[in-house]
Amino acid sequence: MRKWNKLPIEMQKEAIMPYYKILKKRKISRFLKRCFDIVMSFFPLIILFPFFLIIAFFIKITSKGPVFYRQVRVTRYNKDFRIFKFRTMVVNADQKGSLVTTKNDSRITKIGKFLRKTKLDELPQLINVLFGQMTFVGTRPEVRKYVDAYSDEMLATLLMPAGITSSASVKYKDEASLIENAENVDDVYINVILNDKMKYNLEDIKKFNFFREIGCIIKTVL
Repeated sequence: MRKWNKLPIEMQKEAIMPYYKILKKRKISRFLKRCFDIVMSFFPLIILFPFFLIIAFFIKITSKGPVFYRQVRVTRYNKDFRIFKFRTMVVNADQKGSLVTTKNDSRITKIGKFLRKTKLDELPQLINVLFGQMTFVGTRPEVRKYVDAYSDEMLATLLMPAGITSSASVKYKDEASLIENAENVDDVYINVILNDKMKYNLEDIKKFNFFREIGCIIKTVL
């Protein structure tokens, strides 16, 4: 973990300091967390490779475009990275509507609906976890537009890598249905949903513990 004066200037805020001190003290949990990420991303990637090929085949034969969706997201220390996800929408979908996806979004492909419902579109993020850009449990990576709307306290979530799942993810597993009929999807997401999700994310940092995160993974699977 970086020293305080090595953090990005925008993160050296008084509101972030309490969260920084908590994480700084949890050295063993941070070490176990990274070890878990490496082991549980490397071996599954090898085992699931044939399955990845099958999914890739169906994506290619049902719609035009690449197999993977490589949108730029934000992770630890406010850094940009390209996330790996199986493509579930038409090409250039982010230019044809909101950056947030609603439940019956017309941009979603036929195979994409199945992949989203089963969360299989998230599997390639194991690559990001292996590279250290993401972790299994942590705040979901947002696009820069939404991170720019963070309050100083919300920026504390960027002290850790972005995650595949979290308490907020479990709570908002049906997030798309909540904004389906909104007149301004981005406005509702930023001012209502994002604010509420961040309460859970910040609470997770306060209670950060490796074994607590294992519990979150189990809840996600269930």
